[in-house]
Amino acid sequence: MSRRSNGVVGVWAEIQRQQQRTREAEARRQREEARRERAYQRQAAQSHREQRQAEALRRTGELDARVAELRGLLASGCRAPAFRASALLRPETVEPFAPGALAQPVPLPDFDHYRTQGGWGAGRRAQAQAEARARFERDWHAAQAAEAQRQRRLASYQRQYQEWADARLAELRRHNASVTELTEGVARRDPAFVVEYFSAVLYSSTAWPEGFPRQVVAAYDAAAGRLVLDWQLPAYDVVPEAKAVRYLSGADQFKETSRPVTQRRALYREVLAQCVLLVLHELFAADEADTLESVTVNGFVDGHDPSTGRPGRMYLATVMAPRPAFRALHLAQVDAVSCLADALRGQLSARPDQLAPVRPGRRPQEVGSRVVTHGDDGDGEAEPDLYAMDPLAFEELVADLFRAMGMEAVTTQRSNDGGVDVDALDPTPIRGGKIVVQVKRYRNTVPPTAVRDLYGTVQDTGANKGVLVTTSKFGPGSHAFANGKPLELIAGTELVDLLHRHGLRGRLGDGAARTATPRAAGAPDTGLPDDHNVLGMSWSGGVAVDVCALVCRGDRVLGDDHFVFYNNPGTPDGSVRALPATAPDKAAMRVRFDALPAEADRLVLVAAVDPGADPHADLSGFTDARIRLLDPSRAELGRLEVSDGRPGETALVLGSFRRRPTGDWDFVLGGKGYPGGLAELVRDFGIEVE
Repeated sequence: MSRRSNGVVGVWAEIQRQQQRTREAEARRQREEARRERAYQRQAAQSHREQRQAEALRRTGELDARVAELRGLLASGCRAPAFRASALLRPETVEPFAPGALAQPVPLPDFDHYRTQGGWGAGRRAQAQAEARARFERDWHAAQAAEAQRQRRLASYQRQYQEWADARLAELRRHNASVTELTEGVARRDPAFVVEYFSAVLYSSTAWPEGFPRQVVAAYDAAAGRLVLDWQLPAYDVVPEAKAVRYLSGADQFKETSRPVTQRRALYREVLAQCVLLVLHELFAADEADTLESVTVNGFVDGHDPSTGRPGRMYLATVMAPRPAFRALHLAQVDAVSCLADALRGQLSARPDQLAPVRPGRRPQEVGSRVVTHGDDGDGEAEPDLYAMDPLAFEELVADLFRAMGMEAVTTQRSNDGGVDVDALDPTPIRGGKIVVQVKRYRNTVPPTAVRDLYGTVQDTGANKGVLVTTSKFGPGSHAFANGKPLELIAGTELVDLLHRHGLRGRLGDGAARTATPRAAGAPDTGLPDDHNVLGMSWSGGVAVDVCALVCRGDRVLGDDHFVFYNNPGTPDGSVRALPATAPDKAAMRVRFDALPAEADRLVLVAAVDPGADPHADLSGFTDARIRLLDPSRAELGRLEVSDGRPGETALVLGSFRRRPTGDWDFVLGGKGYPGGLAELVRDFGIEVE
């Protein structure tokens, strides 16, 4: 017989089952929440990875776009419209008078709107009409007062507008007159207007990417039609160091892939070359009046000299571009580096990433016109004028320069210094040693006698080297004497460049034209010649020889009229002219080196047999040839030995005077002979001979 449980146990068992079902439901709910959380986390992680990967792709795309922008800098700049002075003109119109609501008269009330339409009696109607008349008259007087006030305000506004319109129109006319004055000044080659116009062309250009520097220092040589400017180039960090960006999901971080150093350096050189070419393009494109015969661009960056650590201006590119040569280029198709270095014969730093400098050509401070600067130029402190500096301070500055270059240097006493202003010691093994330095604060060309005196001092003191530092320049005679001797000549432009490269300051005057001034009492007698030299040529042998000269850029004569020979005794500008020879010379040329065309960098001297005197002769009888450098009084300044003639040759390149980046001229020996006579020789220099 079964036994039935009591009610308490049953209730307890039911409670237990309910609690178990509740626990199981809670467990299922927790498992479901955990599952949903894991799914959410997976989805969130997937979304995070996708977002981070998208960010990596975006950053890589920005790097690629930046590189593409840098590679296409010149092409995009050439597509931009050329600057035109007419774009500066403003329409001489003003906004019309627009009084707005004041133009609308105040409406007067209409009595018909005030008439009453009835009443309870004749008396009430009369009262209502009287009240209506009173309201009408009140409103009519108020409207009349408002209209009078409107007319007063309108008249006042008209007077204000007319005053503003007259002033605005006068301002527009003044502006347009100044633009007209500017363009006329540029057309007549006024240096001040030319510099202002072309500096503004560059400074206001829209062709440059955001963040590129805009500092420009410019000057204009009106006689030569030459614009000379220093233009700031972008620094090395303009080329992105990173090539791409990847997302590493395991570490949840981005990783940049570095651009190869060689690729980055090559791209930076390409950018620098494009910048220089783009500057030239913008200037020549904006030259509506053909004011620019040539443009010299010196590209620099502000940095620290790697050899000294001192801050300074480092020149990484320089070029002098004549207008015909540049306009013959097709910039859209050129390789920028090759175009700059080969087609235009410019210089570009081989290691611009390491600030390996080039020596700039002519500087704005050397040009006979005012210098204009746009953009930030350091701390604004004016650099000392080397011409106006106290002589002792100038010598101490030169000593500071040698110390900045890693040498020991002291200035000497003013008496018993043996012609030495600074004693320096170069501690570098093998090539170092004692250096004697002479300082010449001249304005005109240093005479060769000063170089000879320095050589004597070097020999007397037993020094390893002599250095002659000047604020001026050296002529061919000085370079001819110093050639092969332990002498170094530092002209004014080189001095300024060295000072800036080593963190020191100095400039050559204010950029205004400098002319020779009478020697003051107590000033050193430089014994300077006039502004030209005479080249006297002599040789042994009985062969009849014609001596000719070619004014060239590179190996090409500037034109037929720059070939000086018996049928053309002088160049159009008179810088080179044949002279009657005086013994012992057999031929003579007068040369004004400073007056040679700005685009010329060589004066080539040649000799050729005179076929009219002896049609069968050759140059085998042309021996013991030499060139004497003479001052205008025919006093000898130096002597240059040249090559003898050879059998079978009837024309010979004696040598060439070549313009150095400082503006000095030195001599390079020739020797190339031609069996075809003068005709074959001049064809080699680009002259067509019938």
